[in-house]
Order: sequence, then C-alpha cells, then structure tokens
Amino acid sequence: MNLGFDAKRLYHNTTGLGNYSRDLIRILTEYYPENTYQLFNPKKGKHKLFTSNTSSIIERNPEDFISRSIPSFWRSSGIKNDLKKHEIDLFHGLSGELPFGITKTNIKSVVTIHDLIFIRYPHLFKYIDRKTYLKKFSYAAKNSNKIIAISEQTKLDIIDFLGINEDKIEVIYQGCHPAFKKEENKQEQNSLILKLGLPKDFILNVGTIEARKNVFNVVKSIKDLDVPLVIIGKETNYSNEIYKYVAQNNLTKRVIFLKGISMNDLALIYKSAKAFVYPSLFEGFGIPIIEALYSKTPVIITADGVFPEAGGPSSYYVDPNNIDELTHAIKDVLSNSELSSNMVKDGFRFVQKFNDDVIAKQMNDLYTKVSNQ
Repeated sequence: MNLGFDAKRLYHNTTGLGNYSRDLIRILTEYYPENTYQLFNPKKGKHKLFTSNTSSIIERNPEDFISRSIPSFWRSSGIKNDLKKHEIDLFHGLSGELPFGITKTNIKSVVTIHDLIFIRYPHLFKYIDRKTYLKKFSYAAKNSNKIIAISEQTKLDIIDFLGINEDKIEVIYQGCHPAFKKEENKQEQNSLILKLGLPKDFILNVGTIEARKNVFNVVKSIKDLDVPLVIIGKETNYSNEIYKYVAQNNLTKRVIFLKGISMNDLALIYKSAKAFVYPSLFEGFGIPIIEALYSKTPVIITADGVFPEAGGPSSYYVDPNNIDELTHAIKDVLSNSELSSNMVKDGFRFVQKFNDDVIAKQMNDLYTKVSNQ
C-alpha cells in the first residue's frame, strides 16, 4: 500500500501526539516494510527521525508558493492535490484531523482520535480552541472511512460527544518507545542518578505539570512521608502553586523537578524509581502508565476511566482526589516488598498486549480492510 500520513506533530511535537506518530511509523516500517509511508509535513523537519527501514519512508513538504507561504492552509485543504499527485491509497490523520474535502478525492482515510478532553473539561481550554477542535474533530469523524480510538474510554466519548456509530470505530492501543523495553542496566542507572544528583530511593511522576494531571496531590500526599518525589515534565502556571506549597512546607529537598530529559535517560529513571504515581483526573490513554509497566516499576493510578485499561489488574488503584488514600498507597507499595514484587511481575505480563508487533498488525490489517472496501 501507498500510505500517507499527517506528519505535522510527528516532526514538530516532542511529547504525546508526536511520540504516538513516531512510534507508529517506526513499528509499521519494521513489520511491514513492503508499504510506502509518505509523511506530509507542512514545514521541513530539522532532524533525521528514523535510522532504520528508511527506504520505505518519504517526507513530503508543500511544493507550490502559496502552500509554502501558508502551511496551515496546505495541511487543512491544499494537501489534497499532493495526495492525488503522489497516488496515495489511504491517508491517516494521526491527531484527530483530516483535510477538508478529502471525500472528493476518492482517497480512503482513517483518523486517530486520542481524546475529547476539550469537550469533557471545557474550562481547561480557551473558547476559540474548543470551537476549532470541535469543528476539525467532528469533520474528521464524520468523513473518515474509519476512526481509530486509542482506548475503549475514547471510543465511548466519540459515540457520546460526536454522535458516531460504534461500528465505525476501531480501538487500537498505543505502544511506547523501545527505550522502556530494554533490559535493566544498574550501572547506567546509577551513573545517571549520580549525574542528576537524585536520591537513591524516590517515587516518580511524569507528564505535563497541569491541573488535569493532578501531580499537586502527589506532592501533598508525601508531606509527612520520608520519601523524595521526582517530577518530570513541561511546566505550566499550575507549577507555581506547587512551588509555593513546596516552599511553605519545607519540601524543597524532597520534591525534585526535572525537564529536558532524553528518552533513554527517562527510561533509566523509570527503572530506578520505587513507584510510579499518576493520579491523573482524565486521560485518553496514558502512555506513562505503560512506560512504567515495561520498566518493571510498581504503578499507583486513578481507579476509574481509562486507567484500568492501561494499568491492568496489578496496578494499585486510588481516588485521585483523596490525599489520605494516596499517602496510604505509597506507604503500602514502598513497605510491602511482596506486594511490590507481584505488581511488577503481573504488570509486566499484562503490558505485553501493547507490544509493537501486536499494534503494527492491528493497524496494517485495518489499512488493508479500509483500502479494499
């Protein structure tokens, strides 16, 4: 198949949507190199993102003057001419969007919808952003041949909020970067911990430091515990509340903020942590959860929504708004070696359902099915 992809976030987003896009292309080219993968990027990429199976990957950029001058127009509409020119069989919108008018090209299309948080929690988004997202996501959902939801939770939201028939939606989970699947290397871990000046024992939280991720409650939960917390993620205004609380409660030496960590170093930090604590209020999926499970680190997460899908039966589930419950969970996991060991063993067994070969087959089978319709 000659496959086209909306590659804006693949090239220009270093976190969630970018990671999803890059990992998907990586595993597809590994397991199905017979396909051609054309990556339609509105602004030429600065870095080489793929080092293997690159013969099947082609980066496409706007070619005419208007499209180069207004890349947002090219991505939302003008790209259709290039899709036809390069004889694309199927186009995959990797982040909830498809070019307007794609149905007139006779090119089959699928779209991945990660979450509809902007509808579920509108107060977290600007009015204009909500309106823009709703217009784009609604169009893509109604005009695609198939919708890929990254979880059963997201599938339910697409049905409820966008009014889409469930038969049009396929759940295909996300994977994660191969760095988290490497065998443990204590020497590398110890060297990195020493280099970063981290304590020997600590618990970990990874993700954008924003209200929805709820890391403030983790900070509050360790106020009276003798355990350091390492927080890794992009800071927002929400971070200021945490810094203020940390200073007022003499937690400066026990709450450690890191950012700009490479994927390989992040994986080493996961493997070094005594527990991964992630009481997020809502996620479309929650890649950090499976990163922790692959890293053989005990996981403490939210009890409802998508979290049991990603965390499996062996994670420790809590009410994210109950500070005492969070404190008890952390104490329990850190003090009970048998519990911790079983969580690691059973969690690692569960997370194999998100392996690269499984996801690649599901995706390629879907492409084939849609192309042959």
